[in-house]
Amino acid sequence: MGYDGLFVIIVVGIVFGSVVALVALPMWFRERTKQSAHKLISEAIAKGQTLDPALIEKLSEGLPQRQQSSPRRTLGSAVVMLALGAAFALAGYMDGGWMDGGFMNIPAMILGFLGLAFLVLAIVDYNSQKKKTDA
Repeated sequence: MGYDGLFVIIVVGIVFGSVVALVALPMWFRERTKQSAHKLISEAIAKGQTLDPALIEKLSEGLPQRQQSSPRRTLGSAVVMLALGAAFALAGYMDGGWMDGGFMNIPAMILGFLGLAFLVLAIVDYNSQKKKTDA
């Protein structure tokens, strides 16, 4: 295996590792937190203890709540996607030119178009929030 094969393995590993780190791990930690709160409540009920409403609220307070979409967050996603698309395009260019970059052009285009979609969504979100505050 030459340097090209090793480069492909490293890039693919970084991409999939990033997806796991950014998507799967927070979901897993959130689920574990919910399970531990449910386990604590079920153990208290099994022992016949009365549950104080303040305790239940405090346990559910630590659970992350789903946040509203904000234009700033969407814009941040757009910037990250566009930067990743540019990085893949640059890596493809360095690997063999614009047309001979081969497999690097495909993820560059996918990430670039996703970044543009997030950018359009951020603009639409910003304009709709601005109209709500103006009205």
